[in-house]
Amino acid sequence: MQAEVDICHCAMCQRWGGAFYAGVKGEVAEVSGEDAVTVYRSSHWAERAFCGTCGSNLWYRFLPTGGRSFLAGLFDLPEGFGIEQQIFVDEKPDWYDIAQESPMLTGPEVIAEAMAQGLSFGD
Repeated sequence: MQAEVDICHCAMCQRWGGAFYAGVKGEVAEVSGEDAVTVYRSSHWAERAFCGTCGSNLWYRFLPTGGRSFLAGLFDLPEGFGIEQQIFVDEKPDWYDIAQESPMLTGPEVIAEAMAQGLSFGD
């Protein structure tokens, strides 16, 4: 797991979690209760998972790389965890702000950066 949280303000993440998405990138050694996990395709480039038993949202997987990001609230994160970056800040509603300063990227900047790395977002 990475040592910092990524924040996404895109409209899809807002609908998924009610506000922004706070995720920790990486893999966990084991997902307990995996038989209760429901995975669905949320866009051309991503899938999301939730627990069919309790309803908790679990992770976001970026399909072009296979990388997963787990909801930060699922873990007992140590003190001092910081925010690595905030993305899709152009879609952030006015009714909340993140106090900690961090790099901020708009949606077009995020997509341009990914495409420059050779990633595709599909149709």
